[in-house]
Amino acid sequence: MNKVANNKDLSPSKGVKLSGSGLGKAIAVAALVTLVGCSSGKWGFPYRAPIQQGNWVTAEQVSYLRAGLTQAQVLYVLGTPTLVDIFHPNRWDYPYHFKPGYGKPVHRNLSLWFDDNGLLERWTHDPLPNTQPGDFKTQQLTGLSSPDKADTLAEPAADMSASEFETTPLED
Repeated sequence: MNKVANNKDLSPSKGVKLSGSGLGKAIAVAALVTLVGCSSGKWGFPYRAPIQQGNWVTAEQVSYLRAGLTQAQVLYVLGTPTLVDIFHPNRWDYPYHFKPGYGKPVHRNLSLWFDDNGLLERWTHDPLPNTQPGDFKTQQLTGLSSPDKADTLAEPAADMSASEFETTPLED
């Protein structure tokens, strides 16, 4: 006989039964098979949250860039850069990464270089979308322009007139 706490004897007939009914085993196996089957497909189990990081920059925003813009003007057009290297403060990076729960990730980068006076010299970028993100399906499709139309390196404009940058002052 087995001894338990307080020196009481436990008879084999009062012990825990390890053999279960056939119905219980069948339910356990069915639940296990169901859970394993659901985890491998796109049925939404387990849920994988889409992850979006960085700056969403459109082709329209980049079209406003011109060589000679100040850093303040670039901030107005594109917003605050995600990355400013402390060793190269004249380079700003606007990376964007979108990883859907299921599907291929999207990664884009826009890099800007300024001269010693804080004026925009040049920029490079991956193909950019034409629209703002409305939902995750739009982000997956991204609305990219064709690679041959995308500027990979912008050249300084030869005939920059002052009228391109004139604005109307705000009234008090």
